Amino acid sequence: MSGTAGQVIHCRAAVAWEAGKPLVIEQVEVAPPQAMEVRLKILYTSLCHTDVYFWEAKGQNPLFPRIYGHEAGGIVESVGEGVTDLEPGDHVLPIFTGECKECAHCKSEESNMCDLLRINTDRGVMLSDGKSRFSIKGQPIYHFLGTSTFSEYTVVHVGCVAKINPLAPLDKVCVISCGISTGLGAMVNVAKPPKGSTVAVFGLGAVGLSAAEGARIAGASRIIGVDLNPNRFQEAKKFGVTEFVNPKDHNKPVQEVCTELF
Repeated sequence: MSGTAGQVIHCRAAVAWEAGKPLVIEQVEVAPPQAMEVRLKILYTSLCHTDVYFWEAKGQNPLFPRIYGHEAGGIVESVGEGVTDLEPGDHVLPIFTGECKECAHCKSEESNMCDLLRINTDRGVMLSDGKSRFSIKGQPIYHFLGTSTFSEYTVVHVGCVAKINPLAPLDKVCVISCGISTGLGAMVNVAKPPKGSTVAVFGLGAVGLSAAEGARIAGASRIIGVDLNPNRFQEAKKFGVTEFVNPKDHNKPVQEVCTELF
């Protein structure tokens, strides 16, 4: 892949031209990475509800045209000036909440809300020069969450890239770059349930199951899964859920049901 280093790459991407309108597969130009940037070849990407929310442009500043996507796995194609810990061929996950490793938040054990690379849904350009690395016939196409993985190639800040074991199957571990890390991290790093405690997890989708797994790792003795879909209950047992509550089965607020179980 190093043969394309320093060159503009032409590839396909799913472009959102307007809020709520179907994405269009377009041929886009992806510029080379600048200082402290990395260009990735995206091999697998997932759809997160956050992508849908901002595509619909509900409750935030709309920014179009844009390339969405932030849950993915890929391979480093080329690196920009100053990048020393990644090289072409490395298997990586793009991360929408990055780390500069220098600010007070990055150096703290209590926070990862980096001053430079914390999540920013309004920014559609790169930090180094305020420009997009995507374009179509000279028209800039905006980035999303600093990742834009609905493209065969994307450019991200080096602090938003996590190198992984090349033996890990990218089609499976791509979900770690958002859903898994969100749920498990919220439980292990924020909630921090004491060993032997009882925990309730609301919603047993990817994030909820990851939170349940985090509770199991933390040593919770009872993990109550709450979901309207009973078909999820059996699978949730694999992630440590010990009891289940379907709000439809009760004529009182579900929080009261859970409190009684506690």
